[in-house]
Amino acid sequence: MNSDIKAKVESCARTADTFTRLYYASVDNRRHQIGRLYLDNATLSWNGNGATGRQMIESYFLELPTSNHQLNTLDAQPILDPAVANQLTYLIMAGGTVKFAHQPIRNFQQTFIVTAENDKWKVASDCYRLQEV
Repeated sequence: MNSDIKAKVESCARTADTFTRLYYASVDNRRHQIGRLYLDNATLSWNGNGATGRQMIESYFLELPTSNHQLNTLDAQPILDPAVANQLTYLIMAGGTVKFAHQPIRNFQQTFIVTAENDKWKVASDCYRLQEV
């Protein structure tokens, strides 16, 4: 692997770790601020339910029962493709367990596409799925 790509992959892995810590802390403890992590025109797919745009996504999260996420797996890679017009963009895949109020602990998988906007990482696309047992 050439050193330029290796550096991009390493930077992506560090960003994914930092971003997911902030993201799950926000989902579990600061939902009223979750919209800050999304682009204005972001899309969310949550167990087959969708929301588009920062305001709708934040409203969706505010309707969810309280939660506690534990991250078990994390993988990320930079998207090095003309499709993102050379915009710094990462694909982040996360998995773990979640406990929603009055429900048993369940496994979840989540995939984000994040991009840099004004030196802050923002979610462009978010796909969350609870795993069936």
